[in-house]
Amino acid sequence: MSILLEGISKAFGSKVVLDRIDLEVREGETVAVIGGSGVGKSVLLKTIVGLLEPDAGRVVVDDQVVTELSREHLYELRRRVGYVFQFAALFDSMTVKDNLAMGLRRIAGMDAEERAHRTEEALRLVEMEGYEGQLPGQLSGGQRKRVGLARAVATRPKYLLYDEPTTGLDPVTTSVIDRLILKMDEELGVTSVVVTHDMTSAYRVADRIAMLYDGRIRFTGTPAEIQAADDPIVRGFVEGRPELMQESTA
Repeated sequence: MSILLEGISKAFGSKVVLDRIDLEVREGETVAVIGGSGVGKSVLLKTIVGLLEPDAGRVVVDDQVVTELSREHLYELRRRVGYVFQFAALFDSMTVKDNLAMGLRRIAGMDAEERAHRTEEALRLVEMEGYEGQLPGQLSGGQRKRVGLARAVATRPKYLLYDEPTTGLDPVTTSVIDRLILKMDEELGVTSVVVTHDMTSAYRVADRIAMLYDGRIRFTGTPAEIQAADDPIVRGFVEGRPELMQESTA
């Protein structure tokens, strides 16, 4: 099973964000999608789970065409996909335990004992045992990110989608989050898509890296391959050298 994007296009008014995107995420691998702010990385993620509908092309997840699914089957698909939001998206008035339990309550037939077990298991995976009774406002930024990840894995998904998981974090905390992303892959066997503009993080967690630029996939390859790329647009971004990108488009 895999995630397959074929000819995906998406525009908002006259602004074309995605322009005939082709990308495959193979079973068991982690693909990092990189690119500058506003290039459509989060839009791409949202099309995978049907939160946004493409103007053209198709998204296939588990051999199902996402845009052709009924509402009921789309909800079933989303239960197999864990989504880690950029700013964790926790409910401030709820404890950590209750934030995790919210998604679990939507699973038919799951009783309170199983929800408690899943919550405990998910917090252990992200190394946040003992924080069940804390409110989000009592947590650091990195801890909130970990709780957001715990909520995503509590449903035991096949796929994990990360939207800028290290934004706003210091280098040490970023390293912790990267290690947890790798841990999820190893312990849960999930297939992951990580949207990021942090190249250090992308090199750590990804099997392959896809660069989004000007609405298209500019380059796809392993971390070693993208670091050795000759394309000045790619080199300019990954090396933090905007002059290369400006010279290429001049």
